[in-house]
Amino acid sequence: MMRLDSQEADAPLFGDDDDDATALKRKSEIKHPLATFFHLFFRTTAIVVYLVCEILGSSFIFYMVTIILLLSCDFWTVKNVSGRLMVGLRWWNQVDDDGKSHWVFESRSAKSKKIATNSESRIFWLGLVVCPVFWVIFVFSTLFSFNFKWLAVVIMGVALQWANLYGYVRCKVGGKTDLRRMATSYLGSQFFKRAMAKDQGP
Repeated sequence: MMRLDSQEADAPLFGDDDDDATALKRKSEIKHPLATFFHLFFRTTAIVVYLVCEILGSSFIFYMVTIILLLSCDFWTVKNVSGRLMVGLRWWNQVDDDGKSHWVFESRSAKSKKIATNSESRIFWLGLVVCPVFWVIFVFSTLFSFNFKWLAVVIMGVALQWANLYGYVRCKVGGKTDLRRMATSYLGSQFFKRAMAKDQGP
């Protein structure tokens, strides 16, 4: 299991390529259609199966196993394939000989020829952010409807998809960045701007 006293480390950049001035231009086409498809396929299919399983049949075990397999495939695909190809980010956790957990974050060089396109980046982050929200909603709906047999499945959905979201946000903003401090700083700056705007108003 992952220890709470984890340490962060930045890994060397992967996939460094020769400098190419034309690679800095963000294009709108999708360079990795297969990775883009599977980035959305497993996670959306898991949500759809969860929503329609009660309508299609009463085999709880079959649908539970199907959803868990889809969630597991999604976790592995997003963590190891689509993140690296679509946005040039990768993260993982490793345990050293002392038993301490280290978070490792990688990001591709901005000068790389394999720079991500705007379309792929939007699709990646949209799928990464929206789908975990559904699983959080499913957790509350399961609790409020007293349908506790699905609780373990929806909690697994939250855990796996939020783990990827957390890992990639840390990659995006920097491995050593304190997300809570960054969010507090952002909210504080927004509050200050609104207060100044009111003071300068008529």
